Amino acid sequence: MHRTIVNDLSPFGSHTPRGWVRAILEITRACPSTWIGARRAFFLRSLAVKFLRGRPLDVEALGAHMRLYPSNNTCEKRLLFTPHFYDPAERALLVGIAGEDTHFVDIGASAGGYALFMAGLAGARAKILAVEPNPVIFERLVYNIRQNPFATVKALDCAVADREGEITLFLDAQNQGRTSVRISDAQGGSLKVHARTLKDLVASEGYERIDALKIDVAGAEDVILEPFFREAAPSLWPSLILCAKSATAWSVDLERMMPAYGYREVLRSRENIGWQRA
Repeated sequence: MHRTIVNDLSPFGSHTPRGWVRAILEITRACPSTWIGARRAFFLRSLAVKFLRGRPLDVEALGAHMRLYPSNNTCEKRLLFTPHFYDPAERALLVGIAGEDTHFVDIGASAGGYALFMAGLAGARAKILAVEPNPVIFERLVYNIRQNPFATVKALDCAVADREGEITLFLDAQNQGRTSVRISDAQGGSLKVHARTLKDLVASEGYERIDALKIDVAGAEDVILEPFFREAAPSLWPSLILCAKSATAWSVDLERMMPAYGYREVLRSRENIGWQRA
């Protein structure tokens, strides 16, 4: 049965891993990135998740303090038990562009993994925007931002789409981190949220450039990117785009569109495609 999780906003450290859950955490984080290592980590992870029964854990992951709920968010489960498995090729690209004043936008920020990782790399003059429309996950994102000394991260609770206004967000019953403006059969219900276009969003935040954009919105990436490239000035086009692979859901063929705007593919992982401006 699906369990509804209520966020715990008690002081960080209230859910420090202890006992055999701590032991499992130490083992899974030490597992090598091999097939056998991954199988071992995933098996032990499943035991710990069942034992926790929805409770979170307070840990350091990707250089940041986070309170993570592994029971109903795949992203948080990965960050908690196997952060070294968490998109290593994608993070290596971000390391390569990080600087004192990096401008980074994370659409579908979840609990803050990418945004906080980038904040730890970038300098004090960086601008990092973390956008998350699911109210439950947004509350976790804000909590995690506050546990770290990064004054460069700003969280926004809205959807990003091809128009501004009220829009229906579809939820996944088993994975609260997976929400989409496309009609879903995940049977997790839906809610109305405010949506903004990417062009208007970054303009209102004072962005004159975007060094890197990460976008993961469960199959609606084309709904955001196609109008952005059609309407935004080239000076706003990101130098690097990390986009979740959802080609079967896209109405626009992004893999064909991106080269037409001067991008070349620099990464193809299990989860994402990376495009860089030539």
